[in-house]
Amino acid sequence: MAQVNENFLNLEKNYLFIDIAKKIKAYSEENPDKAAKIIRMGIGDVTLPIAKAVVDAMKKAADEMGVKETFRGYEDSGAGYDFLREAVSGYYKSFGVNVSPSEIRINDGAKSDCGNITDIFGSDNTVLITDPAYPVYVDTNVMSGRKIIYADCTEENGFAAMPDENVHADIIYLCSPNNPTGSAYTRDQLKVWVDYALKNNAVIIYDSAYEAFITDADVPRSIFAIEGAEKCAVEMCSLSKTAGFTGMRCGYTVISDKLVMKTSKGEEISIASLWNRREGSKFNGVSYPVQRAAEAVFSEEGMKQTRANIEYYQENARIIGEALDECGIKYTGGKNSPYIWLKCPNGMGSWEFFDYMLHEIQVVGTPGKGFGKNGEGWFRLTSFNTHENTKEAMERLKKLIIDK
Repeated sequence: MAQVNENFLNLEKNYLFIDIAKKIKAYSEENPDKAAKIIRMGIGDVTLPIAKAVVDAMKKAADEMGVKETFRGYEDSGAGYDFLREAVSGYYKSFGVNVSPSEIRINDGAKSDCGNITDIFGSDNTVLITDPAYPVYVDTNVMSGRKIIYADCTEENGFAAMPDENVHADIIYLCSPNNPTGSAYTRDQLKVWVDYALKNNAVIIYDSAYEAFITDADVPRSIFAIEGAEKCAVEMCSLSKTAGFTGMRCGYTVISDKLVMKTSKGEEISIASLWNRREGSKFNGVSYPVQRAAEAVFSEEGMKQTRANIEYYQENARIIGEALDECGIKYTGGKNSPYIWLKCPNGMGSWEFFDYMLHEIQVVGTPGKGFGKNGEGWFRLTSFNTHENTKEAMERLKKLIIDK
């Protein structure tokens, strides 16, 4: 008889955003007159169209696929076309970090690689995850049956947990700027994490999906800006938020050739080589038109146009923060991040506040409890909406909180 992976039975019954969708659907069916008024500020999906320079590049590449002389089939390496890896390398150089094109692997979004990277690590590793956390970090390791320990991100530490020298971890998940809390590690804080990883022979899985939103000079755009990180970190980034690729799926993973671990026999092995082998078996690469589109993101015109979109979302974050200030609601994020992490007013629980917002003002956010135990009593809003919807949602919130 076939055996199921019973580790799946240890997962929450539904993915967080499925539960949210069910609640919205039920409310809309019960209140059809209010359904059209719902403003969604929960899921981190973008609303602005992809930059023209990027669309033009994708169209041109699609046309190439219809001509015998320029048609492309399977990509040779599976790690990405050289033209895109070189473009990503140049992007890193633009903020002072040297990453070789050979150390870059093109993927179909950071979410996939954040989960798939666990394939190359043994199931008896102890995994440290900051709490609250993006659910994928937890779920993929639960699926593999690994022991998970947590570093508490709380109001007291600004939702930026630091390592405990008395606790050992083998694999560490960090996200900065953080999803969901919007907090971001400073250079000095990241150096502490890197030193901890080196001391413990641990690997940091570093999710930098929101690096394009960083504005503070003391917040690194890459963990590889920290000395020693090349020997202990794997960095994953996505074009979903940088360039609106949520529906196109493209990102990149960086693994330095200097990241070497030891087998149970004491033999040194390159983490990059293991990842390359995994990808060769399970992944055939990102489509040629999408990779050409991604290359255009890093062109001069592409960066100019995508930067305009990012600034649009940053203005939304400012509008949200200003409204929360008026309401006297404590929050983190908004600066260096597209996420605003607010403390539920009047001691409400996360889901209680979700229902309150939905039923009273038809505004949808994400309950913090869905990201871990330390998220209880907190709530996430995103800046990925229109100016008009963001302003309207905040006007409704101010009337709800201030007037009542």
